[in-house]
Order: sequence, then C-alpha cells, then structure tokens
Amino acid sequence: MDKTKIMMCRCEDVTLADLHQKIDEGYHTFEDLKRLLRIGMGPCQANTCGHLIQRELASYLKKPVTETRPHKSRPV
Repeated sequence: MDKTKIMMCRCEDVTLADLHQKIDEGYHTFEDLKRLLRIGMGPCQANTCGHLIQRELASYLKKPVTETRPHKSRPV
C-alpha cells in the first residue's frame, strides 16, 4: 500500500502519508491537523473527509472512534 497515493482530503490534496507524519509528530486532534494540513477547510468543509480522517486518526492511535473528537463546524 502506497500511502502517498491514498487521498484523505481531496480539496487540500492531503495524503495518508501526510496525515500519518503529523500524527507521528504528536498532533492527535482533528483541530491540530486542520491547522497544519488544512483538512476540512476546502470547498466540502469536511463533509467528504471529516469522518474518514476521524476514523483513521482513531485507528492509527489505537483508540475507539468515540474517543476522538469530530471536527468543529464553523459558519463561513
């Protein structure tokens, strides 16, 4: 599996490799990742990638999804 070819956020061109790199650096919340990688800030506003990234974050950290906070929706 080539992590550099798996897109996690299409709007901002964030790959699975990008996501795992930031998690390894110690960024463990959606909000931290959002500020660094701009995930969820594109035209879809995380409607496409939000749940996908939340599940991947939980899986990578070996936590239940219920222990990872979802992204915050903010008005445009």
